[in-house]
Amino acid sequence: MEWFRADEYWVGRLVFQRGLAAVYLVAFLSAANQFRALLGSTGMLPIPDYLRRVSFRRAPSLFHWSYSDALFAAVAWTGVCLAGLTVLGLTDRVPLPVAMLVWLVLWALYLSIVNVGQRWYGFGWESLLLETGFLAIFLGNASTAPPLLLLVALRWLLFRLEFGAGLIKLRGDRCWRDLTCLYYHHETQPMPGPLSWYFHHLPKPLHKVEVLANHGTQLLVPFGLFLPQPVSGVCAGIMVVTQLWLVLSGNFAWLNWMAIVLGLCVLPDAFWERLLPVGTGRAAPTTALGGPLWWVVLVCAVSAVIVVLSRHPVRNLLSRDQAMNASFDSLHLVNTYGAFGSIGRVRYEIAVEGLADPGPDGEPTWREYGFKGKPTDLHRWPRQFAPYHLRLDWLMWFAAISPSYAMPWFPRFVERLLRGDRATLALLQHNPFGDRPPVMVRARLYRYRYTTWHERRSGQGCWARELVGEFMRPVTREDLGRSG
Repeated sequence: MEWFRADEYWVGRLVFQRGLAAVYLVAFLSAANQFRALLGSTGMLPIPDYLRRVSFRRAPSLFHWSYSDALFAAVAWTGVCLAGLTVLGLTDRVPLPVAMLVWLVLWALYLSIVNVGQRWYGFGWESLLLETGFLAIFLGNASTAPPLLLLVALRWLLFRLEFGAGLIKLRGDRCWRDLTCLYYHHETQPMPGPLSWYFHHLPKPLHKVEVLANHGTQLLVPFGLFLPQPVSGVCAGIMVVTQLWLVLSGNFAWLNWMAIVLGLCVLPDAFWERLLPVGTGRAAPTTALGGPLWWVVLVCAVSAVIVVLSRHPVRNLLSRDQAMNASFDSLHLVNTYGAFGSIGRVRYEIAVEGLADPGPDGEPTWREYGFKGKPTDLHRWPRQFAPYHLRLDWLMWFAAISPSYAMPWFPRFVERLLRGDRATLALLQHNPFGDRPPVMVRARLYRYRYTTWHERRSGQGCWARELVGEFMRPVTREDLGRSG
């Protein structure tokens, strides 16, 4: 029964588990720090209101039994603690049932958050974390050999992640086919990073090489994951290097890091032993199968479920109407992925401004709020936030593309600025009003572009902008109260 064991992946499994736990930690920390303003009882999209509209079957979550902001905080911080202990390796040292329980709790807690997260959690990397986290429950610990079936399932997940992203590009925007998308993407992506300005100003022929290399990595290389070593390891290594390049070029929450973690588990122990000053960490499995029989049966059953559920993403991959980042079940077990099927040529940003008391000359004094990640201040250089996820900043980017993305949360966001809500202000980089909220708030739409090399040398910042028009007329708190 040696078919069940993958003895050349002891260290690869360990690296994968530590990396996945680190992503869980960031995800739960992001939830703990931002939920009150976004989803809390008095948030922009309150969870209690959502639970009254949606059944448990449609959105399984422990919050269907009870919800309070204190309970949400307890869930998020419990996830942070369990993920932190797993990063430190403590989960690997406990008995197998306890280790599986820890991974199960991490998955169940985060599922409970995602399924009530509404628009704030409508990103593909949420399902990616849940699908990967579900497989991790059955991956074993130091007392069990790495199960081959689960490692193949992880490769299948990585294949769908990369190949789906490649297909959505090839079927989508024409600029992916004529290799010109990166003429625009580094400037118009949701949240540029500190090096994005420099990426944008690379020579255009190099941009075409980048796109061509991306097509090769996403459309050809994934098939090599299912070939013997060293081919599969080389293919995974190419994916990891490509994802690190994307990490440098922008902020995409933990999407790139999840792909990296999945790629690392494909690398055999022979690679890790040359790279790291550690042994394989092998234990003495309890049976020739590599673990107790009940666990082996469970792994086989889960693998069969993955095969059956994979019919939905396979159909989606083959469809001309390929969906992007879709879940086919409420547990997010087997999903489809893809991003940037279309690329914006122009960057629009919403500037949110408040009106203080009129100055001595009677003219209104509008002051602009500053956001942590999205461009606002023309001289503030973009920061690196990923894998941390700034959910408000991402939704502001979508709202600038289409006002439909701003409903119904944006008017509620403005209302909270008008009353100086501390939880909401904590999501921002700069509040120009201190403890006295503005008497009026408006939102204006600007076209942003990167400055040129010449403009930078002349003392300008990273961005230049021009006013496009009004996104939301000036409103007072009373105005919003009447309209609500």
